[in-house]
Amino acid sequence: MLILYAEDEENDVFFLEHAFKMAGSPHSLSVVADGEQAIQYLAGVAPYADRIAHPYPGLLLLDINMPKRTGLEVLEWLRQQPHLKSMPVLMLTSSSRQEDVDRACLLGADDYLFKPSDPLKLIDLVKSLDERWLSGRGGGQVDLVVKCAAKNLSSVAPPS
Repeated sequence: MLILYAEDEENDVFFLEHAFKMAGSPHSLSVVADGEQAIQYLAGVAPYADRIAHPYPGLLLLDINMPKRTGLEVLEWLRQQPHLKSMPVLMLTSSSRQEDVDRACLLGADDYLFKPSDPLKLIDLVKSLDERWLSGRGGGQVDLVVKCAAKNLSSVAPPS
């Protein structure tokens, strides 16, 4: 399965790619460097129009703080697209701001993951992704996850 990773920090991309290799994940990672490229990829517009070269991902990993469009803006756009709104979207970010967590969950993120600084914890996170989202086996809980679906969002209002 293809995973689309929207991340502007090259070091974060390097470490996640390395973690996928170290975890033995059979899934491939395609990377875009900002929110606008993520939307172009998902919409299938140039330079991502060729769906053989750029297939639909089975999972989307979004950083929040990116140039051009934030991960939250990408998430909001995606959930408005009828053919894409069921795609699993995980926020993978260093932001621990409660308003970011609440906003991501309100907009329909499936999980909110904190980027670990420890490479071994990043490998554990990748294994958890594989077990929970990619292999269909469920499980795979790590301590860096906020379960958006489990949060009571009825009292959460979007920021003004």
